[in-house]
Amino acid sequence: MSEEYNLKENSAGRLVPTIINGEDAIPFQGVEKYKPNHNKAAPPIATCADYPADGNKLIKDLKTALLETGIKDGMTISTHHHFRNGDYVANAIFDAAAEIGVKNLRWFPSASFPCHEPIIDHLKSGVVHHIEGSLNGPLGEFASRGKMKGMGVLRSHGGRYQAVQDGEVHIDIAVIAAPCADPFGNANGLYGESACGLLGFALADSQYADKVIIVTDHLIDFPCYPWQIQGNYVDYVVVMDKVGDPEKIISGTTRITKSPDRQLIAHLAARFLRDSGIMKDGFSFQAGAGGTSLAFIDHLSGYMREADVKARFVRGGSNEFLVNMLKDGLTDYILDGQTFDLKGVESMRDHPNHADTSPFTSYNYHGKGIFATMVDAAILGATEVDVNFNANVVTHSDGMLLHGIGGWQNTLFSRCTILTVPTFRNRIPILVDEVTTMVGPGELIDVVVTERGIAINPNRKDLIDSVKGSDLPIRSIEELRKETEEICGGKPAKPKLGDRVIAAIKWVDGTVIDAVRQVLD
Repeated sequence: MSEEYNLKENSAGRLVPTIINGEDAIPFQGVEKYKPNHNKAAPPIATCADYPADGNKLIKDLKTALLETGIKDGMTISTHHHFRNGDYVANAIFDAAAEIGVKNLRWFPSASFPCHEPIIDHLKSGVVHHIEGSLNGPLGEFASRGKMKGMGVLRSHGGRYQAVQDGEVHIDIAVIAAPCADPFGNANGLYGESACGLLGFALADSQYADKVIIVTDHLIDFPCYPWQIQGNYVDYVVVMDKVGDPEKIISGTTRITKSPDRQLIAHLAARFLRDSGIMKDGFSFQAGAGGTSLAFIDHLSGYMREADVKARFVRGGSNEFLVNMLKDGLTDYILDGQTFDLKGVESMRDHPNHADTSPFTSYNYHGKGIFATMVDAAILGATEVDVNFNANVVTHSDGMLLHGIGGWQNTLFSRCTILTVPTFRNRIPILVDEVTTMVGPGELIDVVVTERGIAINPNRKDLIDSVKGSDLPIRSIEELRKETEEICGGKPAKPKLGDRVIAAIKWVDGTVIDAVRQVLD
C-alpha cells in the first residue's frame, strides 16, 4: 500500500489527495455532480456443496475461523459498531490476527470508539496498517499525530455502504458481532443478554464480503428469526463468552442536556419547526442522540401535543424519547438506523411500527432514492460552522481528528437541515470564517440555531419568509460570528498543522471533499 499521493484542488477549493493508500481517488465535484457509470461490485459465487447439509457452521473459536477464511497479509477486515463503546469483538479479532502472524491489515469498521484503544498496539506492531472508518477518541488522536502508517478514510454511514457496493472497498473478511444467532448464521440484535437492537451497519459486509464470520454469545436453535443478517451469506459461526456490553451503547451521548444554553438552543430549534410551519400533520423529522437533540425532541413533543399534530414517521437513532412518541401516538413509525439506548432495543423487539433500517435504504447515495430526502427536518450538531454555512463534524479547531461522520452527511439531504450549536465551547468560537475541515457544504445547510439567535441560509428565502412576524431571534450568521468573537476575545487560533495528509474525508458519492493534516506538537 503506497503512501504517496498527489494533491488537487476540488470544487470546494480544498486540496485533496488523488491517490489514497495506493488507490485512485476522485476529488469532490460538487453536490449532485458526480454520477457513476459502472456496475455494482459482486462477491464470489458460492456453492452449497461446500457447506454442511445440516446447516451447522459452528467453528471452535475466532482464531480458527480466521484461519479457515484464509487470512493473509494486506487483507481488509470489517466490523460494525452497534455496540458503540461496549464492543468486545474488534479487539479480539486483531489479537487473534497477531497470534496468527499476519501484517498490514486494513480495518474497515463502521466506526471505532475509545474501547478500541488496544488496537493502537496492533497499529504500532504492523498487524494493522490503517483504518478506514470513523475515528473516535484515542484512535483519531493517534492518527492526528501522524503515527498511523497509512492514510485514514472517513465516510458517512451511507458512504460506507456506497464504497462497498461500488467496489471502492473490497472486504475480504467480515466479522459480525451478533447478540443472537443460530448455527446456520442467521442473526439479529434483538435477543440475548447483549441485545443492541438492529445490525444494519453490517448489511453491506454480509452481502459483499468474500468470507463472513458471525460471532455470538447467544446461540439458539435454527431458525433465529427475524434474521437481520441472513445465514445464506455466512461462512462460519463462532460462540464467545461475551460479544458486547449493551449498557455502553449509550456511550455518554444519549442523555438529555442539563446545560441552560443548550436547553435554550433545543427550545429555539423546536420553536423554529413550529413557527415556520414545518411542524404539521404528517411531517417527519430526524434528530440525533446527543443531549441537545434529546432536549429538542422533548420540546417538540410538547408543541405537537398542544397543536394536536402527529408525525408520519421519525428517523432514528432510536432512544427513549422517540420511543415515547411512538407509544403516545405522536408518530406512526420510527424508522431506526441505530439503537441508542435499551428502551430503543425493547421497542424495536416489541413494537410492530418500530422498523429497523439500513444504510442501503436510508442513506446510500448510489441507490434508486433514499429515505433522507423525504425527511422534512433534520436536527444535527457540528464542531464548527463557517459564515458560508459549511460545517465540520470530525476535527476540532486545533485540527485534532476526534469524531466520525456517522449519518451526518447523509441527513443533509433532508428538506430542512438545522444545525444546533453553541456559539463557543471552552471559550473557543464555533462560528468561524472558514471551517478547519469541510465535511458538509453550506448549500445543504439551511439553519444554524445558537443560544444567541438563529441564522437562516440566505439561499432559503422560503424559510426566511416563513418566520416573518415571529418573535424568533433571527440574525445573520456574520452578526453571530462577530458577537462570539467579541465575547471570546478574538478569532480561534489557527491549528498547527504539518503538510502530511493523515486522513481523507469522503463525500456521500465517494469523492474526496477534504483532507485532514497532521497536528504538530
